[in-house]
Amino acid sequence: MARVIFMGTPEFAVPVLVALAETHQVVGVVTQPDRPAGRGRRLTASPVKQVALEHGLPLFQPQSLRLPAAVAQLAAWRPEVIIVAAFGQILRQDVLDLPPHGCLNVHGSLLPRWRGAAPVAAAILAGDEITGVTIMQMDVGLDTGPILAQREEPIRPDDTRATLGERLARLGAALLVETLPAYLAGDLLPRPQPEEGVTYARQLRKEDGLLDWSRSAVELDRQVRAFTPWPGAFTLWRGRRLRVLRATPRPTWRGDAPPGTMIALTDGVAVATGKGALRLEKVQLAGRRPMDITVFLRGQRDFVGSRLGTAGSS
Repeated sequence: MARVIFMGTPEFAVPVLVALAETHQVVGVVTQPDRPAGRGRRLTASPVKQVALEHGLPLFQPQSLRLPAAVAQLAAWRPEVIIVAAFGQILRQDVLDLPPHGCLNVHGSLLPRWRGAAPVAAAILAGDEITGVTIMQMDVGLDTGPILAQREEPIRPDDTRATLGERLARLGAALLVETLPAYLAGDLLPRPQPEEGVTYARQLRKEDGLLDWSRSAVELDRQVRAFTPWPGAFTLWRGRRLRVLRATPRPTWRGDAPPGTMIALTDGVAVATGKGALRLEKVQLAGRRPMDITVFLRGQRDFVGSRLGTAGSS
């Protein structure tokens, strides 16, 4: 069993940590400091921290791994390899050079496509039919290191960032456990990433969730799914934020209603878009709980025929 340091923070990283704890000696877990979360803005532990505590694993939450004291703590654990999955900090060369077998990353895409912070959302937004996971040897670049192993995963028509991310996390954990023994034994050599097909998935921002009804229904459906659960897709209705939690595109719908207009369908209600219509299934008005659209309509009988998308929407 190898001495492993694990670095990760969100739910995506949890299956990887659990798999390592079952197959190797996890001598330390590094995760981001507790952050304010929820309406009360209380300090909340990351999912990785919670699992590390449940397993009784040594835990370290540095503000930055650039600090000499942080590097010294990592060195004191004497790792043979460092495994990273959605940690949230860039590793400098002094950290990369610590373990004799280097640092490996479990990345949620088929590199070199979708390097960067939000590969799962990017794949859905782009309409990719296939994505996957990559086990790569880390260097100082942004997901530019050589590849050890990859495995594909189809993107389903109703996949959200949450559902696809959950499958990729399990897939990545399994692939890592399968790959690590041969790598540590020197029987598996990394191969350089292809120079063609490089794309980047930037960090998501809250404002990315704003829906532009002049776009097509297919694009808007991808946006809703890619930003579920965070940052969430939203529009404005009567000056209040209306989150779109679940929707279905109707790309063949044709009509004269301007984009953003609520229209009635034979099987529900939809928003007219630049091309087609987006059928709403679940929404949440600011200050209210999430509701199926049928329940929402009972309390908002003038919703159909109104216009979404601006502060003055009516």
